Amino acid sequence: MTTNGEINALLEKARELDQVRKELDDTFMEINKLHKKISCSPEMVEKSVDAVLNKLRSLYAQAKELSENEVSISSALANMLDGLTQSGVPVATRKKSDEPKKKRKADSDLSRFSAAPSIRTLLDQAASLKGEQVAARVTPDNAEKDEWFIVKVTHFDRDAKEFEVLDEEPGDDEETMQKKYRLPMSRIIPFPKKNDPSSAPEFSQGQQVLAVYPSTTALYKATVVNPHRKKKSDDYILEFDDDEEDGSLPQRNVPFYKVVPLPEGHRQ
Repeated sequence: MTTNGEINALLEKARELDQVRKELDDTFMEINKLHKKISCSPEMVEKSVDAVLNKLRSLYAQAKELSENEVSISSALANMLDGLTQSGVPVATRKKSDEPKKKRKADSDLSRFSAAPSIRTLLDQAASLKGEQVAARVTPDNAEKDEWFIVKVTHFDRDAKEFEVLDEEPGDDEETMQKKYRLPMSRIIPFPKKNDPSSAPEFSQGQQVLAVYPSTTALYKATVVNPHRKKKSDDYILEFDDDEEDGSLPQRNVPFYKVVPLPEGHRQ
């Protein structure tokens, strides 16, 4: 005969399982947010790689502990249900009611893991840039100001997490040679795809960006004038810093595929 105490204990254990699952869902949400941030801003990985990886390691350790708790509590619940079955609950009924729950849990776990990108995915994206033109900061971290140019990716070293790039249009003093650089991921920003306007970020009016100055291969800080383009393929209208003419900043048209977000800490 099943007692009220046994029922209450079962319900309490079920509430405990719900709480653990909620904490586990919150942890996976934090992991997914961090993965998304890494995917959108590869430079942050190189800039603070230790902090990022330590954060991920901590979150995965927390997820592992919560998952083990979930298994432990689920096992305890199964044992309690077995005890109740022996007290008169039909076995067939118990199995029938458990199966949909198990299926839902399996589906939930699958969605958690399949939704989470990985560092390997990030490296694959970097490797896919071979042959593409990208924005690159060619000056070192201790330089007085940052200099960004259009360069062509010739190779990506997955182990070193470094790009090999070619400046196809060097300055006048190097007009007979093309300069090569080996740069970390933090100094590379991919351009939006020319044939895919939807890959261009949405910038708000007054937002500062990094853009290719017309008729050059150099990128400079600029301010967005037109945030609402009629078509995603339309040019941005920008005002470049230090571009003053007759006491005002001229508004210049720049194609969407030559504008990228302003890097944090940019010096100009």
